[in-house]
Amino acid sequence: MHDKQFANEIHSDPSGKRHGISPVKDFVCLARRAALRCRQYPRVEVPMRHGKWLSGALLLLGCTASPAFGQQIGKFVAIQAGSEVDHALTEINAATDPAQKLALIDKFATGPGSEGDNPILADGLYVDYYIEQKNYDKALEYGDKLFALDPDSFQNATNMIRAASEKGDSERVVGYGEKAAGILKRYKDAPAPAGASAPVWEEQKAKTLESNKDGIAYVQQAVYNGALRAPDAGKRAALLTRFAQAFPDSPYTSQALGVAATSYLQAQNAPKMLEVANGLLAKDPNNLGMLLLLSDYYCDKTDQLAKADSYAKKAISLLGTAPKPEGLTDDQWTQQKGLQKGLALSSLGQVNIEKKDNAQAVENLKAAAPLLKPDDGSYGRNQYRLGYALLNLKRTAEAKEAFTQAASVNGPYKALAQDKLKAAAGTTSARKKTP
Repeated sequence: MHDKQFANEIHSDPSGKRHGISPVKDFVCLARRAALRCRQYPRVEVPMRHGKWLSGALLLLGCTASPAFGQQIGKFVAIQAGSEVDHALTEINAATDPAQKLALIDKFATGPGSEGDNPILADGLYVDYYIEQKNYDKALEYGDKLFALDPDSFQNATNMIRAASEKGDSERVVGYGEKAAGILKRYKDAPAPAGASAPVWEEQKAKTLESNKDGIAYVQQAVYNGALRAPDAGKRAALLTRFAQAFPDSPYTSQALGVAATSYLQAQNAPKMLEVANGLLAKDPNNLGMLLLLSDYYCDKTDQLAKADSYAKKAISLLGTAPKPEGLTDDQWTQQKGLQKGLALSSLGQVNIEKKDNAQAVENLKAAAPLLKPDDGSYGRNQYRLGYALLNLKRTAEAKEAFTQAASVNGPYKALAQDKLKAAAGTTSARKKTP
């Protein structure tokens, strides 16, 4: 086989995508590294006020192990100071021995805690107790009982998200997040109670939501992070999409959809990837992650080369003025921008190859190489493409060097490049033996 035949063999797969290789690891890793860590909120102590009626939710704050925020959203259970319920809750709050506290809660649950709306208090006490003891299965069990009694308890939704997060159950974290979002929507949409003026009611709702803003922020961040931690790419994508649907106005929604799109492609679900990515780009035309993802996806599809070219060039342009994300050092930001620019240049190189402009492809791919060097997978793919473009130009020695570089790093292109080099070596040997 001579060099032209060798070139034709490699021409059958310049990008490597036809081997089922997913090129999205870079985007997933960048997005996951950018995820914010959950903030920790302080425990809130609320003293008992004798001689007054207090909300049961407020009384329970003194013993809660979960974040507690703002004015109550959900049923109001009034407790008269000095009553049997008041004394029971005071004794439970004062108990420091776990076994004693549980016994007191059991006593309350079968006694005054079983009357009227007091089971709401009893189940809430069990939830707080089991979270404190890190028995998350029992906490979730009682939280579900509490939801049956008070489906609009935002504090219970917060507790359940906390418990499911600690348990590492991404599905339940998102499920309870959806419950929390529904609670907030119903509260915002609720009409004024009988006898209350609409302006006063709207003002009260605004104050309550403002007092719960830290709790709402906690919920959104915890649910986003819970979805993000799902190890399976397809599951992660679906959970992040559900998060975005539940919290469309969250500061994490754009990030969630971006990671969802890349995760769908990682799971080889291209239709869902395109649905999410194009939807996000329609809302945010300057979304750098989606420009890079789609330029990479379209760069070897002959009917989409114009889009790939446009998206890659726009990404490079945006990188010139992109602000540094919070939490990154200057060095980290420089490396991240370099990697992103390298990905765009590599996509442009593949577009050039598809258009048979191999000289321009070599220029773009050579410019991308040093920028992609920190990431083995991206670098290997770029050098594989470069080798192909060089062979088209009959620059065989340079092409073999590019394939050698692709084979020198770990990643899906290592074996592909090795196969091409073996084929070339076999062809050379055969020619030498020919009389």
